[in-house]
Amino acid sequence: MTLERAAAGTVEAVVGYDGRLLLVRRPDGWGLPSGTPEPAEATAARVVHELTGYLVDGSQTLEPEDTVPAVVCQLLAEAPSDGARLPPEEIRWTPFTDTADAALSTVVRNYLAGHTPV
Repeated sequence: MTLERAAAGTVEAVVGYDGRLLLVRRPDGWGLPSGTPEPAEATAARVVHELTGYLVDGSQTLEPEDTVPAVVCQLLAEAPSDGARLPPEEIRWTPFTDTADAALSTVVRNYLAGHTPV
């Protein structure tokens, strides 16, 4: 992914752990943590930490066909740190198979369908 493309919009963070996906409450329902881009991997790690308190490392950018870029992130600590912007009731871990109500792009759904949970 080029920096110019990342700078054009938003980057989503795909954080999977133990067969579950990290989701945050949005005004229109549940979705991936997202934020304005720096380099995409740095944005994903920053926004996950700011919103949820979880420490992650952005490792792989999923190139979108019709939407914003998403970055696959590896969870670095199982417990969140203090200071998350969102309260605990606005953060949840959802099994990959139960994400039908989440606002996920096609590229993220394809990734989840084709990967064994970590």
